[in-house]
Parts: sequence; C-alpha cells; structure tokens
Amino acid sequence: MAGRLVHFELPVEDTARATQFYGSLFEWKFSSWDGPVEYHMTEAGGDPGGALYPRQSGEQGPIVYFDTEDIDAHIARVRELGGTADDKSPIPGVGWYARCTDTEGNSFSLYQSDESVAPE
Repeated sequence: MAGRLVHFELPVEDTARATQFYGSLFEWKFSSWDGPVEYHMTEAGGDPGGALYPRQSGEQGPIVYFDTEDIDAHIARVRELGGTADDKSPIPGVGWYARCTDTEGNSFSLYQSDESVAPE
C-alpha cells in the first residue's frame, strides 16, 4: 500500500554504543546485515522494523521509509509537488530507495520492494 511506513533508520556516531543503548532501553535485538555497508537491523518490537548505521555527512535521524509500488512515479510526484527527491538507488536483492525532502524541509525516503535488484 503506497504511503505505509515500512522501515526507519537511525544514523549514529557509534553503532556499538547505540545498539547497547536501544537494546537496554527497549530490549531491541540487533543483527548485522550481510551487505556492503555496516548496518544493524532490528525488529524493534514489531512492524515496521528499523536499523542503525554509521552517520554520514552530518545526517540526523530518524529517517522513515514509505512504501510505494512505483518508485519512479512517486519520485516524479515529490518533485512536482515542490519537494526534492534523489534518483532511486539499488539495495541488491531487496529493492530500491530514494531520499526525499518535503516542502517543509523534512527528510524521508521512498522504498519499493524488488528482490531482483542486482548489485551495481
């Protein structure tokens, strides 16, 4: 369903410290993603799931991901409505995502499931 919250991310300075903090605070369990980047996933007590990863270039979180069945159309629509959207990027074996900003300056991401996405 388009617009459903499907994932969240927390960019952090120290992944060991952050997994300890959220594990102790909420009893979240973490598992490392077997991918090309450091990424620690959690089910966070149910849906949607989330992850912690090393902060890049001053990112602040949380970053929420909204589901779409046509990421290209939604990227175009974000731009038409006055927001900004990066071009889609692959998540090999998982799908596509695109970072966006709404007209109020809030960051969010779009996500389209597609297990056929190959590594670049």
